[in-house]
Amino acid sequence: MTTVERKDDFNVRRRHLQKLSDKQLHVRFWALVDALVQPLVVEARTHTTPSIERSVLLRMGFSSVEAKALVERAQELELLGRGVGRLVLELAKAKRITVPDAGALLLDGHHWDELTP
Repeated sequence: MTTVERKDDFNVRRRHLQKLSDKQLHVRFWALVDALVQPLVVEARTHTTPSIERSVLLRMGFSSVEAKALVERAQELELLGRGVGRLVLELAKAKRITVPDAGALLLDGHHWDELTP
């Protein structure tokens, strides 16, 4: 396998940056990072999987059986994209109850209609 040596054009490629101060370079760097990461943030907010949602619920203290049931019901109602853990948390806040109590209500079939968009 042969490799072609890359032409050293660093000085040419950095000309547009030479006149920038450290502060300006810092601002430019973070603007470019933000532009690069923004599609990932959008993707994370709009795409999830049942596995991810079950994992979140397990970390919230639900059993695997409870997490599976909550995720399946959320899928049936096309609410998975909103985040099942978030839905449980929103219900808990709205009803001023604990997260486990909110989950129990949802598992019993209550309040799903309040969570639909």
